[in-house]
Amino acid sequence: MSFLGDMSASVDFFSTVLRLSIPIVFAALGGVLSERAGVFNVSLEGCILGGAFGAATGAYLTGTPVGGLIVGLVAAAAIGCILAGLAVSLGINQLVTGIAINILVLGLTSYLARLILGADATSTLPGFSPMAIPVLSSIPVIGPVLFNQDPLAYLMYIAVPLSFWFLYRTPWGLIVRAIGDYPIAADTVGVSVPVVRALCVIASCMLGGLGGCYLVLCQVFVFTENMSAGKGWIALAAVILGRWNPALVFAACIFFAFSEALQLRLQFNNPDVPYQLFSMVPFLASFVALVVFAGRVRPPGAIGIKYVRGGK
Repeated sequence: MSFLGDMSASVDFFSTVLRLSIPIVFAALGGVLSERAGVFNVSLEGCILGGAFGAATGAYLTGTPVGGLIVGLVAAAAIGCILAGLAVSLGINQLVTGIAINILVLGLTSYLARLILGADATSTLPGFSPMAIPVLSSIPVIGPVLFNQDPLAYLMYIAVPLSFWFLYRTPWGLIVRAIGDYPIAADTVGVSVPVVRALCVIASCMLGGLGGCYLVLCQVFVFTENMSAGKGWIALAAVILGRWNPALVFAACIFFAFSEALQLRLQFNNPDVPYQLFSMVPFLASFVALVVFAGRVRPPGAIGIKYVRGGK
């Protein structure tokens, strides 16, 4: 019985780690794509929140999780268009633009949630249910953790290797990396640097929006103000810690999710200790990891720099 109890506790803990990692992984993969193309996407926090709001609105109006997913992606794409227009087309400072978008989305979603959802804001929304994969879900510990999940979790399993394949095994990925490191080389062979950067930014925000969709449609089934709760910032830390490599970024996201799950477990086991003390654990882990590894990473060479044809 003791063994079964320990195994059950392990399944619960690692399932929590996986669930907490999914929105961070989607947002971090988006950050990799955008920053590999030379554009800081500091608005990942806003993308998660915008995607969550869009998912809640879509699910509320259509009555289906698929409708919520579509509206969530559209909302995130709209944020991407704003970021691309300001940072890529107009050349406004990318860090300032990203922070401004985060503030805008926070205020706008809070207002629109009250306007659209109103008294139903706390009502449970339709969402995706877990789908067990036959045979695989029966494997002890690993099966219940990995193969008894919702559709967006399975999508994450695909998104990580697909991102790696795209960036390192396709001509399009080579173009994206070239634009992020040495855009003039891509320009000389006829590639439109602003267009590719804009497309990468929009796709990046949509990936971040997927993280928000997961929160609403697979995790909590309601929308609350500022429900992104710093996940976009942790995703940015994972991008740096993972050296803009999707595989390493995924590992960094798992590390941060493990820290989050650990602090939840500590809160549960120590109810007399103020929970704010344990809430610092994920952010403290992010800080320590970045301090330790910051000097060993090299960002894309042209990141944060507007490309002007014929200029530097």
